[in-house]
Amino acid sequence: MKVTFLGTGTSQGVPVIACTCPVCSSSDFRDQRLRCSILVEYPSGLNLVVDTGPDFRQQMLRAGVKYVDAVLYTHEHKDHIAGMDDIRAFNYVLQKHMDLYLNERVEKALRREFSYVFAEEKYPGIPLINLHRIDTTPFVIQNELIEPVEVMHFKLPVLGFKFGGFCYITDANYIAEEEKKKLFGLDVLVINALRREKHVSHFTLAQALDLVAELRPKRALLTHISHQLGKHAEVSLELPEGVELAYDGLVIDL
Repeated sequence: MKVTFLGTGTSQGVPVIACTCPVCSSSDFRDQRLRCSILVEYPSGLNLVVDTGPDFRQQMLRAGVKYVDAVLYTHEHKDHIAGMDDIRAFNYVLQKHMDLYLNERVEKALRREFSYVFAEEKYPGIPLINLHRIDTTPFVIQNELIEPVEVMHFKLPVLGFKFGGFCYITDANYIAEEEKKKLFGLDVLVINALRREKHVSHFTLAQALDLVAELRPKRALLTHISHQLGKHAEVSLELPEGVELAYDGLVIDL
């Protein structure tokens, strides 16, 4: 299985509009972060994308993605759903509807934000979608088992996803003990680490590192990173063995 990090930035992305801080002014490509998303490619040919943020079109073009079977949604915040309209291109090229796997709250948000997609009289050229309701129960897409992991984003439940020994979690600041049981023995854990200072709805760098130390995955990657965390090259020097900052375009093979 191959995983491509399409975006590793927080809701504003990096650089932030009008910001002249050292991170936003950095020439290191690893400090330029689109909104969070990954592409998961199975040996069977199944291609899955997690979340369609505002940068979805740019991410698909930059990564040269030609085929997507389905989109999985973590939660309904705008930086994770805003690019849904751009699946129209895949409708046209692949001549099929796009399968969306989402919980009830995400569906309500999509119906509100993209009301024209769900209208009785549909305008030509709108996205064509098939909705698949999910919760915390494992589900199967083309014979591949995917296990949701529920985490908390302040008071909002968010879904992480386990793809075999790989688990992707974004927008979290608390994981219940029962859900943590799903996270031991992983080959790769991806977890959000927004910044150093305490935040109401995201793990800080220290909190993310504590969680990694508790769960002991073979490899850990940090994502959903803001410009407040610091430059990629400098922060990387502080990290313990087996822990890395993810960056846009990073590809890992499992």
